[in-house]
Amino acid sequence: MTPAPVDTVGVIGAGAVGQTVAATLLASNLPGRLLVVSRVWDQAAALAADLDDMRHTTASRARVEACEAEALAHCTAVVVAVRAAFTNTSTANVRMAGATANAPAIRTLATSLRGYQGTVLVVTNPVDLMTRLFAENSGCPRVYGIGSNLDSARYRLTLARLLNVPATAVRGHVIGEHGDGAVVCASSTTVNGTPADVPLTEVRTELRTRPQRISAGVGRTRSGPAGAVLSTLRKALGLADGTEELTCHHRGDWLGIPLHFTSGQPRACPPALNADEDAQLTATTTKLRAAYQTLGHPAPPPTSLETT
Repeated sequence: MTPAPVDTVGVIGAGAVGQTVAATLLASNLPGRLLVVSRVWDQAAALAADLDDMRHTTASRARVEACEAEALAHCTAVVVAVRAAFTNTSTANVRMAGATANAPAIRTLATSLRGYQGTVLVVTNPVDLMTRLFAENSGCPRVYGIGSNLDSARYRLTLARLLNVPATAVRGHVIGEHGDGAVVCASSTTVNGTPADVPLTEVRTELRTRPQRISAGVGRTRSGPAGAVLSTLRKALGLADGTEELTCHHRGDWLGIPLHFTSGQPRACPPALNADEDAQLTATTTKLRAAYQTLGHPAPPPTSLETT
């Protein structure tokens, strides 16, 4: 059998998102080993058993094991998809509502993986804050959040539908926050290489309501984030070159921007913004800084976290 392109990937979290991420990675045949971690051992063991059944029926080459977080130290990549048990009653800034609840689990995980040198992808919301929290508490040099990636995919799909063109014809980004502060980069968006006339009101409405409809129908968004994880891992681990919109440390802040990966190495390539978009991004950056301060004051990030 042909060796897997990646040795070992760990998935932390056995809830809806963690389950879907793990199943997606297994089906992709990307890792040779898939390690599953949960704060409740029985959940990790149960998910590993379920995935092992899938491995057999699909002839996947990935071996699946349940383990503790400390066992992830030698993984090629780790996906963080934990979620604390809390009831979200927010109707605005919905993703931000999980900050206080999820922060302790992220800090604990970051401490257990302090100094890890592989690639970390954070899915836990609010993803921009949790990505920074994990990075600054772990000292890991390659930590990214996948929120803006999913927003950008939704943007391109929505614009393609509204303009009646194939999604592959659309080039455009959503940056900043994965949430109410997301910045639609309409001024730099093209369709078939030509500047697009973006119906911003309809686009913003769809970006706001699409995740709400998904959650109302199936309980939680899961397949979209899993796809974003798989696509990002392929780039970040050097299996393909290309651009992904990811939360990262950029010019002193943590926010979503496009990163172009070449042989696994990222280069920040933020899009040109018009005056309105630039003002929106400034407001979003200020919002993220203030929200992060409410979580406490960890040590400053090492300089190696800079992506530019």
